[in-house]
Amino acid sequence: MKALHEVSVGLSRSPYKVLIGAGALQSSGDLIASVVKPCRCVVVTDSHVAPLYADAVEASLSRAGFLPVRVTVPAGESSKALTQVGAICDTMIEAGLDRSSLLVALGGGVIGDLAGFAAAVYYRGIPYIQIPTTIVSQVDSSIGGKTGVNAAGGKNLIGAFHQPRLVIADTETLLSLPAREFNEGFAEVIKHAAIRDPGMLDTLQATPSLIARNVAIKAAIVAEDEFETKGLRALLNFGHTIGHGIEAAAGYGNMLHGEAISLGLLAACRLSIRKAGLTEAEADKISSALAAFDLPSRLDTSIQTEAVFTAIMKDKKFAAGRIRFVLLRALGNAYVSDDLTSEDIRTAIEDLR
Repeated sequence: MKALHEVSVGLSRSPYKVLIGAGALQSSGDLIASVVKPCRCVVVTDSHVAPLYADAVEASLSRAGFLPVRVTVPAGESSKALTQVGAICDTMIEAGLDRSSLLVALGGGVIGDLAGFAAAVYYRGIPYIQIPTTIVSQVDSSIGGKTGVNAAGGKNLIGAFHQPRLVIADTETLLSLPAREFNEGFAEVIKHAAIRDPGMLDTLQATPSLIARNVAIKAAIVAEDEFETKGLRALLNFGHTIGHGIEAAAGYGNMLHGEAISLGLLAACRLSIRKAGLTEAEADKISSALAAFDLPSRLDTSIQTEAVFTAIMKDKKFAAGRIRFVLLRALGNAYVSDDLTSEDIRTAIEDLR
């Protein structure tokens, strides 16, 4: 294993580290044992990731003194459901895991959100470790402690803040991703570049240093606003208000998260040009970056504007009858606006056609 990049998430009550590098899975047991005493543990993964990496992680855990059992859920967004949380908890009960046990989330964003929520509610909260295996999860969803599952009425509406004890991002896992899933992850990288680090738009490659650069952006924002009470953490929602609406209207699983966020980013850029002073040239840099990863720029005609708008109204970012929408004054200069009207949002959705 090569030397790991280390990024600290400096929370006042529960700080932790994100370790990034090629080959980290092979030493995952020892890395985890450095923050959690060896104990009974459950490895939660999915049907795509389990055949690739679960044996290696469990072997490493066993060498370090842990006693792992495995839960494998079907791959895909449909597994982000309370029924799967119950199934995970039932397996943990049957295996004799208690409040002194550990959960290891091995997979992409769906597994991180699902398993993290199971850890948050099992025995009212047990420690857990994130081992993200996709670009989306390595640069974004594994950091920050937001866990949860989907409800019939919207994405991530059932959840809890529950910070991991450690995040281990092995960049070699990215080599096994299908092209479409690899590409979708860059929507979150481009989002981070847009709100905080425009220079990244010139260096978009899945290297440990780029992953670390993204993690540092999210870690800094999370450390300042862990529970999203100050407004700062909302900046991470750039492109997500309309993006989540499109994802819901399309039907979960029919469009990858990053593909929906790509459309949300483009809509947010158009609104930023009209309302916040973003220039056409700056917006073009974002659209060109998205195009470089074959991310969509057109909304399918089968997805109705009103269906997207209805989903947006149920989103957590819609509060007290007003839409809290992240706009850009310029690349790297994001802020939260509550001045947009319903008509502004509908127009932005229509502009994607």
